[in-house]
Amino acid sequence: MADPDRPFDFLHVNEREDKPREKGITEIRGPYYDPMGPRELRDILETVGHYVDIYKFSGGSFALMPEDAVTEMIGICHEHDVKVNTGGYIENVLVRDNDKIEEYVEECARVGFDIVEISSGFLAIDTDDMIRMTELVAQKGLEPKPEINVQFGAGGASAPEELEREGQQDPQQAIEEGKRHLEAGAEHLMVEAEGITEEVTEWRTDVVYEIANELGMENLVFEAPGPEMFEWYVKNFGPEVNLFVDNSQIVELECMRSGLWGKATSWGRVVSYKE
Repeated sequence: MADPDRPFDFLHVNEREDKPREKGITEIRGPYYDPMGPRELRDILETVGHYVDIYKFSGGSFALMPEDAVTEMIGICHEHDVKVNTGGYIENVLVRDNDKIEEYVEECARVGFDIVEISSGFLAIDTDDMIRMTELVAQKGLEPKPEINVQFGAGGASAPEELEREGQQDPQQAIEEGKRHLEAGAEHLMVEAEGITEEVTEWRTDVVYEIANELGMENLVFEAPGPEMFEWYVKNFGPEVNLFVDNSQIVELECMRSGLWGKATSWGRVVSYKE
């Protein structure tokens, strides 16, 4: 999708790569907190679709909706060069229908999904099993997107006190798992916010730097479920950091990436350099 024919194009904004982008990827949340349907989705993508790279169904929401609505929404995304991600529903399949993982992946392909997220925040599961699922998704012609995290119980918006009781994992464990997923065919890894910037008493920004240094920023998409979080990522890693945000935040994030607007602590400071 080419750069949109926008008004005031004589005024400076930071340049963005055309899609498919290799950096500065923005993934947005679809139906979950917001019961989004095709009309709302079309409105979003007709206005700011140039800045959206991936659309994610969260919480298995697609499994509750009419198939015609799901396929229509996937089709709208594809019209705007936006890939569609299943979200972490595979955890539910593992717990309830362990023998139907392959069938689940095949159904994802039939319905039109591009990406199958492979998450395990709620599960005690062997890393070898996770890698086999990444390999399976790649074999079926879809893009595996494993989630790595440092917080057991991540992904359910639990209170900080509950997550503290669950305990955190060593970041090195997440890093080693991430390396294996990349070797198995994953293009990007989702870094879960819980235990780092979400539902914690103090942000673990040291963990972000450790994961980024070991796995490479280009391989990571950071969950940033709040403006103060994605501002921190943009300020510390630049406007072309890969981020996952709520659909309600796409405009605010893009204003910040472009240098068009921002908060008092970032306004006028977000820049890029193109030769």
